[in-house]
Amino acid sequence: MNGKETFMVETLTSQLIARLMEERSLTMREAMDVVYNSQTFAALNNLNTGLYFQSPAYVYDVLEEELKEV
Repeated sequence: MNGKETFMVETLTSQLIARLMEERSLTMREAMDVVYNSQTFAALNNLNTGLYFQSPAYVYDVLEEELKEV
């Protein structure tokens, strides 16, 4: 992963955490646990999926769908 891709993944990750905190009233630690232990985060870090290149809203929707299945 180059610097640009790393930046994009990190930015999306922080946006996911912030949105979980806002919408689900989670603490930062709880939101980080949700994100970092998700399949969505794994997909973000797999450049072959292209997920890191999607909008924050789209990636959040992917995470929401994943959380519904748990």
